Amino acid sequence: MTDLETRTAGRTGDPGPSGALRRAAPALLGYAAVRALGLLALALWSAARDKSAYPLLTARWDSLWYTRVAELGYGYEVRLPNGDVHSNLAFFPLLPWLERLGAAVSPLSYADAGFVVSLLASLAAAWGIFAVADHVYGARAGVCAVLLWAVLPVGIVQSMAYSESLFTALAAWSLYAVLTGRWVTAGTLAALAGLTRPVGLAVTAAVWVAVLTAFVRSRSGGDPDGAPGARHLLGMLLAPLGAAGYVLWVGHRTGKGPLGYLDVQAGWRNGFDGGAAFARFVAGKFTSFPGALAGVGLVIGVALLVWLYVVCVRQRQPPPLLVYAGLVTVLALCASSYFGSKPRLLLPAFPLLFPLALGLARLRTARATLLVCAVAAASAVYGAFWLNGSGPP
Repeated sequence: MTDLETRTAGRTGDPGPSGALRRAAPALLGYAAVRALGLLALALWSAARDKSAYPLLTARWDSLWYTRVAELGYGYEVRLPNGDVHSNLAFFPLLPWLERLGAAVSPLSYADAGFVVSLLASLAAAWGIFAVADHVYGARAGVCAVLLWAVLPVGIVQSMAYSESLFTALAAWSLYAVLTGRWVTAGTLAALAGLTRPVGLAVTAAVWVAVLTAFVRSRSGGDPDGAPGARHLLGMLLAPLGAAGYVLWVGHRTGKGPLGYLDVQAGWRNGFDGGAAFARFVAGKFTSFPGALAGVGLVIGVALLVWLYVVCVRQRQPPPLLVYAGLVTVLALCASSYFGSKPRLLLPAFPLLFPLALGLARLRTARATLLVCAVAAASAVYGAFWLNGSGPP
């Protein structure tokens, strides 16, 4: 048995909700501090430009599409001069449903409700990331993983009325449920993740791989719990229901059958081409200067992602984490449009941060704290600059 398997197998006790919250408290407090710093930097930067920071978080880019779905439902579209059709059917429904619920039970507007949902979901995501990393590597690595997720350059998106935080929370807790054998919970959360973003497919795949792995181990006599039973099967059946249900509904609404959602995405010039369009985009950066510097940065970024994934494999992360992180990364990099969105599309791929978290956890506390504070400050400044400039499309 490897060291990783020993640590995982040895962590079988369930401390209960209050005990789990106390264990996660350092990670959550650190996460809240980093996000507060990011919001403060955004407010100060925006004020210096005679702008309000709040609309940048709640009333631009995709957040407008989500609030419009919450207020008016589906059916809105924009026809561009080049013939493209941007339909709000491209946006999955769970976040707008929560925005509508928040506005119905409180004096909040739809945009306000979206902001509150994102703030709460980001904390739930941080807790879920801690739970997964703690289960596999221990509490110190869990705290480091959460802090690294918080200080990502595009971490400000975690505080926007976008669906990334909500999706990451559902994905992280579904993966934790998989790792701890809560199969029905894992399938239910995977279904909800599938109602949040198209990449919910990655969570479903993780659940399925975990059940199939358990089945193979039971056949070989390597699983002391025996063959997968009804709970495993129910988890597998529940997992794809969210994404499949919405995609089929869109196909029925558009009258184009099961593949109707792909036509909706095509109207946004978005699809999956194996990364060909992204490769051409990167290559185009090298045709001029200083564009070539951006091209070098993109190449380094992709190489870093590949390297992190290889390290995850070498460290023998549990198969559900590898499948989930791999699919999130592939779907983000191989989408055929919105190249500026790729960093935020990678936000849910938190298992890629675990090798860095392990390295950070090995440092002395003072040195690790100083490093995190420096990176957090840089991330806060970049987030403020980014949202006051091009921002996430």
